[in-house]
Amino acid sequence: MNRSLLARAATIGAAVAAITFAVAGPASAHVTVNPKEATQGGYTKVTFRVPNEKDTANTTKVEVNLPASSPIGSVSLKPLPGWTAQGETSKLATPIKVHDSELTEAVTKITWTADANSAIKPGQFQEFDVSLGPLPETDQLVFKALQTYSDGDVVRWIEEPTGGTEPEHPAPVLKLAKKDAAAAAAAPVAVADTSDTSSEDSSNGNAYGIAGILLGLAGLVAGLLAYRRAAQPR
Repeated sequence: MNRSLLARAATIGAAVAAITFAVAGPASAHVTVNPKEATQGGYTKVTFRVPNEKDTANTTKVEVNLPASSPIGSVSLKPLPGWTAQGETSKLATPIKVHDSELTEAVTKITWTADANSAIKPGQFQEFDVSLGPLPETDQLVFKALQTYSDGDVVRWIEEPTGGTEPEHPAPVLKLAKKDAAAAAAAPVAVADTSDTSSEDSSNGNAYGIAGILLGLAGLVAGLLAYRRAAQPR
């Protein structure tokens, strides 16, 4: 009987896991950028995460386009074993200043190409690190990306957010906060004097602890009763 109960529990657990993966899998299979937010005028390291969505092909190349309308003066690529990284520069319509120097061109595309043994295989993902700065004074940066597979298929992650439902192939987006707003968010918050309420807090903590123990005991009793009913001959 014990084995029967364990088998039933395992079957239910497997079914729940399968449903969870089916629901969450497609939403998490997009090309993304992390972190999701940074500060205007600052420097940050971003990571482009690229999952393989196919069962019969490998990802062999990844291209990320940096918005030419909001150029970034300094772009540094972190070496990734098995992959060749190359930045492509373009002339800027309007020069930008970086550390008192005027730049007339900036990196507008990064391409990573895998060697024969380093492609992203089915069920795997890869992360590509880039250092960016100073970040432009704009609300967000949209990085349109192209993912090339070994069967020749190219998935274009270029659809920009519209404020409604998420598009089928959304582009990675980095939100940019203004310096003043970021400083205000990071400012220390004044802590109220709690010297007169220590006993009350202690009492509340004890009450929560007791309630947790009682709930745990109730769950244990319920489990034992269920086991007993299941073990009885029918």
